[in-house]
Amino acid sequence: MGYMWVLSANQLNTCSIRMADPPGGFGILIDLQQLLERKAETPVKSKTQSLARGGRFRAALRNQDFSEITRLPFPAASLKLWNKYRISNIPSLIFLDATTGKVVCRNGLLVIRDDPEGLEFPWGPKPFREVIAGPLLRSNGQSLESSSLEGSHVGVYFSAHWCPPCRSLTRVLVESYRKIKEAGQSFEIIFVSADRSEESFKQYFSEMPWLAVPYTDEARRSRLNRLYGIQGIPTLIVLDPQGEVITRQGRVEVLNDEDCREFPWHPKPVLELSDSNATQLNEGPCLVLFVDSEDDGESEAAKQLIQPIAEKIIAKYKAKEEEAPLLFFVAGEDDMTDSLRDYTNLPEAAPLLTILDMSARAKYVMDVEEITPAIVEAFVNDFLAEKLKPEPI
Repeated sequence: MGYMWVLSANQLNTCSIRMADPPGGFGILIDLQQLLERKAETPVKSKTQSLARGGRFRAALRNQDFSEITRLPFPAASLKLWNKYRISNIPSLIFLDATTGKVVCRNGLLVIRDDPEGLEFPWGPKPFREVIAGPLLRSNGQSLESSSLEGSHVGVYFSAHWCPPCRSLTRVLVESYRKIKEAGQSFEIIFVSADRSEESFKQYFSEMPWLAVPYTDEARRSRLNRLYGIQGIPTLIVLDPQGEVITRQGRVEVLNDEDCREFPWHPKPVLELSDSNATQLNEGPCLVLFVDSEDDGESEAAKQLIQPIAEKIIAKYKAKEEEAPLLFFVAGEDDMTDSLRDYTNLPEAAPLLTILDMSARAKYVMDVEEITPAIVEAFVNDFLAEKLKPEPI
C-alpha cells in the first residue's frame, strides 16, 4: 500500500471542507506507519511521499479574471501527482495499491479519523448501496429506507448552508429536480450535509424537496465523503440505477442544462468552454482549441475534429481504470476566452491549438494555418510522451 499527500488549489465558487481537528502533518504519517505495522506480520516499509509547503496555490477564475494567481516553486514530479489525482486541498492523503498503482481511497484523512484502529483496513471502496444503507429523511419528517432508491438515478449532493455557492446551486437544483420529475424520470437526490450544526442542517434542508442522510448519522455522512473523495462543496455526483458514477460534474451540468434535456448528463468527450465549466481548467492539463466562433459552425466543427481523439484517450485510460490525463475544450470568442488568452499570453490567432497546465503554469502551443486530426493526435501523443517543451504562463 502506498500513501501520498498532495497540495491545494482554491477553485471558483467552491468551499473547502475540512475535518474538525484534523491530524497534523507528519504526525499522521507516524501514526499510520504504526497502525500498518500492527496490521502486518513484519514491519511495513512505508512508501509515503510527502510535501512541506509554506503557503498555498490560488488559481482564480473569478469573474472571468485569470490575473489573480500566486505560486511557489514546486517540483515537477509533485505537479504530475497533483494532476494525476486531481488534488484541490491540503492536507490530502491518498491510499494506493502499491502493485497496480490504482487508487484505493482518496480521502485518507477521514479514514484515519473514522477508523483509527484499522479495523476496515485496507480501506477499499464499497458499493454505494452498502454505504448508503439505512434510513433517509424528507424535510417533512418522513423517513424511508434507502432500498426505495432501487431502479432510480441518484444525485448525491454534498452541500452546506454556510457555503454561499451551495445556496446558489441549491436554488437552481430545486428547479432541475422538479423538471426531471415532471418529465417522468426516475430520479432522487440525497443531501449529505457539511453543516456545522443540526439547527443549520434543518434550516437548509427545509428548502429541499429531496432526501437527506440524517445529520446525526455522522458515520454515514463521512463514509459517503470518503467514497467519492469530496474535497470541496458544492459537489453533485450523479449515479446510474446500479450505483455507478455517471458524472462527478453534476454541478456544471445543472448550470449548463437548465431544461435538463441531457439528463442524466453522461460526460461529453469535448466541452465548449464557458463560465460554469472554466474551473475544470484547474483540475489538470487541458487541451484547448481556440476558434473563431463568429464563423457559423466553427465551434461545432472543431468539436467534431477533436472528439475521436478525445474518445480514444478516454477509452484507453478507462480500460486501465484511470482518469484521462487531459480534458478537452473548444473555446470561442467571448469575454471568458479573452481573459484566458490574456492571462496565458496566447496570440490572437484562430484556430490555435494549445495544452494549458494551470497548476504547472505551463503552456504548449501549436500555431499552424490549418488544424487537422493528424496534427491534434500527434500533438496529444507528444505531450503524453513528454516530448513537448513547455512555455511559461
